[in-house]
Amino acid sequence: MPNNAFYKLIPMTTFVIDYYSNEGYADLQTLNLMINYAQFLKKDLQLGMFVPIGSDGTPLKQPQNYTSWKSIKHNSDDHDASSSFGEYNLYKKAEKKCLFEGFEVAYNGYSVVRIVARYNPAIELSFNKQDMLCSTFKDVESLTDQDIYLSAAALKMIGIKNF
Repeated sequence: MPNNAFYKLIPMTTFVIDYYSNEGYADLQTLNLMINYAQFLKKDLQLGMFVPIGSDGTPLKQPQNYTSWKSIKHNSDDHDASSSFGEYNLYKKAEKKCLFEGFEVAYNGYSVVRIVARYNPAIELSFNKQDMLCSTFKDVESLTDQDIYLSAAALKMIGIKNF
């Protein structure tokens, strides 16, 4: 189960209605939040939004025992650990850039990368390796009917601070 299970990708109208029903008024911060979410929904889907990718745009393999390594306090902190764990730190840095949680590479072929949500294998996306854009959906907004969770990076981009 993703860490920020409370923060799911939702349609813009639902976002506005839910936010106003809790806040009851619109100020500059609220309007900025609405604009940020609308801009987020319009982003073209790219592979790096879902799984960690390297500088060449290809998916990174999760290092062996990564979950155990990351669970150690000094490895989970934002500072870089010793260079002897370069592969682990590279993966951790790429992982923090992902905008959606819980996805993994199911197939990495010659011309296509297929990913699935670990928490629901029915959520499946394919990306063309030539441009790394999604071939099954156009933009983030087209995913709002799926059960997809936002990462800390996405919440920060939108401007949601209480996560």
